[in-house]
Amino acid sequence: MSYRPLADVRKDLRVDWYRCPIEGSKLRELSRRSDLQGWFQAGGHLSLFVLTGAITYFFWLQQFWVGVVIGLYFHGTVGSFLRGVASHELVHGSVFRTKFLNKFFLYFFGLLGWFDSFDYASSHTYHHRYTLHPEGDREVLLPLKPTVGKTFLLQICTINLWTQKGRTFGRAGGLFPTIIGTFRSAISTPGSPDTSKSEWWNALNYDQPDQYRRSLWWSRAQLAYHATVWVVSILTGQWIWIFLISVFPFIANLASYLVSMPQHCGLRDNVPDFRKCVRSNTLIPILEFLYWRMNWHLEHHMYAGVPCYNLKKLYHEVAHDMPQPRTLRSAWREMLDTWERQQTDPDYQYDTPLPATAQRVREDESTVLESSIGDLAPKGLK
Repeated sequence: MSYRPLADVRKDLRVDWYRCPIEGSKLRELSRRSDLQGWFQAGGHLSLFVLTGAITYFFWLQQFWVGVVIGLYFHGTVGSFLRGVASHELVHGSVFRTKFLNKFFLYFFGLLGWFDSFDYASSHTYHHRYTLHPEGDREVLLPLKPTVGKTFLLQICTINLWTQKGRTFGRAGGLFPTIIGTFRSAISTPGSPDTSKSEWWNALNYDQPDQYRRSLWWSRAQLAYHATVWVVSILTGQWIWIFLISVFPFIANLASYLVSMPQHCGLRDNVPDFRKCVRSNTLIPILEFLYWRMNWHLEHHMYAGVPCYNLKKLYHEVAHDMPQPRTLRSAWREMLDTWERQQTDPDYQYDTPLPATAQRVREDESTVLESSIGDLAPKGLK
């Protein structure tokens, strides 16, 4: 399928999004950023990462190999959420009140976790403005397959070497595709299409050349960092550091996959109602913390300027106008049933039922604060 240039899409495509009404003063309160809560979220996640790494390293020093394997599983589980989840919220710039702290943790986590915030900022801006309207949002393309195959599950339960996690933008695959993709980005030439990359990746880089150049240099910095880790670890005999501070995003990806897949999978595209194209679900507290509260994903899309730590409060403010959040189990059951039906009816999409109290049309227009996506948009898309 061929698409129009994104510059033309921005001129012509307007999505009149329905947003659940909320009192302006309450929205301003919920949109307020807090350094204290930012430190609790980002610093707390980093502390868990350091703790699991330290325990694993201790077991390695004792040559307690069963402990090393168990330690690496928990370290990878914690670390895999640093890669795309933590960086996602930091790209929005809504975690800390102090902008420097947002940028510091964004680049620090991105360097550790092979995450390119520059290309992602461009893609994710389109994703929020045109959620699941394929002409303007190809970060996520439906249908998404909720994969549960044996080979796939084996990799995401151990070391994810080759898997690709659905039709999504970015370096969401395994270790080797990520390294190869980062290397190709580092040696690419601005203005020249890369046939090994997706149409969306090339369209973004043509549309936002300044971001592309920043991405190029960032890819080089990532390769330099991870190559240094590998060389020093091997030369000193401390090979465990390769797993602790370089390869960790690809170890034990099961939890991060299970909680992130329900965001849009199986839902409707080309609709101007987030309640129909985004899904929220409840999680146990530790997973909700590691997932940076993105299980409240519908609320995040509807009011993207609200910090992650206020999303549950936001839900309670507009609950009468929202579908009931799924449990993780019911979300997966819904996705699998939808995918099974799509095998015989390719046009089928799950139509999320709304409560009897829900509105279908909003009479007043959204304010600037309501439509805010935080500090996400790069200069060329503001």
